Amino acid sequence: MSADATTSNATAPAPAGPVALLLLAAGASTRMGRPKQLLPYQGRTLLRHAAETAVASGCAPIALVTGALHEALVAEVSGLPIAVVHNPDWETGMASSIRTGLVAVTTARPAAVLVMLCDQPLVTPELLCQLVAQQRQTQAPIVAAAYGDTLGVPVVFAQTMLPELLQLQGQQGAGQLIASLGATVGRVQFPAGLLDVDTPEQYAALNSLKP
Repeated sequence: MSADATTSNATAPAPAGPVALLLLAAGASTRMGRPKQLLPYQGRTLLRHAAETAVASGCAPIALVTGALHEALVAEVSGLPIAVVHNPDWETGMASSIRTGLVAVTTARPAAVLVMLCDQPLVTPELLCQLVAQQRQTQAPIVAAAYGDTLGVPVVFAQTMLPELLQLQGQQGAGQLIASLGATVGRVQFPAGLLDVDTPEQYAALNSLKP
């Protein structure tokens, strides 16, 4: 973890409860043509990379939400402190995966919930720590990553926003609530967020980056 991220966490006020994390990996990767969760990246799969990043953030509990694939994804997080939950309604859209993940972590009474995807391999533990620290310090309802003209995932939702997350339907994801709150949304700059991995071309672009 970087010195900046460590400092941010050290000065943050103590939260009322844990910060849970949802790692969403339920899609069928139709644009990629093969399961992007299992694509190789830096000696492991994209999913394993994302899962290790999630654990390194210090968030807990962590729930991995599966859908189109399940058993293969369970194997990818073997040995990590991550609960795996299957979303049987994954084809209806991201909202059902968010709801499934929230149900899995509610017994921990989280003070906030961080939502991340497995197809943003440039996300770092430092970024996740910065998002959490800013939400704790400001008590903003939402703190999102900022890239290009987008405020999006990874994103932290305060406990007060969880009922609204549970009301999302269909293809509605985090962006729906981020847009609805406008200027009250906190932001952490993440220019690398412009690269996600949805298509073979984007995967090739990822692999062309220097380590």
